Amino acid sequence: MRHPSISKKIPKQPLAVIAYETIVRKIICLEYQPSQHLEENQLVEALGIGRTPIREALVRLHGEKMVESHPKRGVIVRPITLQNTKAMFEGMNIIEIGLVDIAVHKECSNFIQRMRAANLEVQRAITANDVFELVEANHEFHMNFARCSQNEFLFRAAQDIRTEAKRLSYLSYDNIIDPKKPIKDHYESVFQEHELIIEALDKKEGDRLKELIEDHIRTFRQRIIVFMTS
Repeated sequence: MRHPSISKKIPKQPLAVIAYETIVRKIICLEYQPSQHLEENQLVEALGIGRTPIREALVRLHGEKMVESHPKRGVIVRPITLQNTKAMFEGMNIIEIGLVDIAVHKECSNFIQRMRAANLEVQRAITANDVFELVEANHEFHMNFARCSQNEFLFRAAQDIRTEAKRLSYLSYDNIIDPKKPIKDHYESVFQEHELIIEALDKKEGDRLKELIEDHIRTFRQRIIVFMTS
């Protein structure tokens, strides 16, 4: 038996990180609604975390454009608007298809492995019917694709877009948008599309990869348009 003094201890997360991760989850899962006012005292009471960690979390969230600051309203959850959504999909299309021309000429086997691992997490989340973890795994898949460019400017642009997309992903995964297509079928199609993207990237098939990514984004965009206009 190991002596207690030499047992490994798992370090505790800083309170600011706990506050950030808790608020992010509530924003992505729409528990904190778009345009909702996030009052500091209420967050302190609801999360059971002190004022300073809450403030640090809100500063980080502001930098990631998950929240906005307004002189009269204070901090609010970033609204989801048709204009912002349209702009986001335009940016996603340009950036992610543009990444292909760079990625296919790079040695990115390490990032491809991470994409495979992320897609396995997608599959696990589907099996567990865990929509939040599905959103997170999907985000990680696409961020590792962005890393294949090995270009920090393109990566940051992709990160901004994909962070904005998280709440829309939750809407897409948590709602029956097409009554003719069970939600599990949509989940499975996302997993399969990811597998095809990995295969085309691994084989350096640039044109096919662009088509797959364009189709992948189009499906996502169409589901959100139907949801927002229904």
